[in-house]
Amino acid sequence: MEDVSIGLTKDEALVLFEFLSRFSSQDVLEIQDQAEERALWNLTCSLEKVLAEPFSERWVEIISAARARLRDGE
Repeated sequence: MEDVSIGLTKDEALVLFEFLSRFSSQDVLEIQDQAEERALWNLTCSLEKVLAEPFSERWVEIISAARARLRDGE
């Protein structure tokens, strides 16, 4: 599996950690503060800079294969 590296500011990392931890413990994916939305937008922009696949004509096939590889025990 190929690694991808992106950078986050400390504030982005803290806000995203809280957001993801809350989802993990409550099983509810909900924006509770505009900073969470901003951190997610910034993360998306960072990923757009390092990934070509989302812009591929084969995107549906690529994301389907990636999901299959990441699923637990399937």
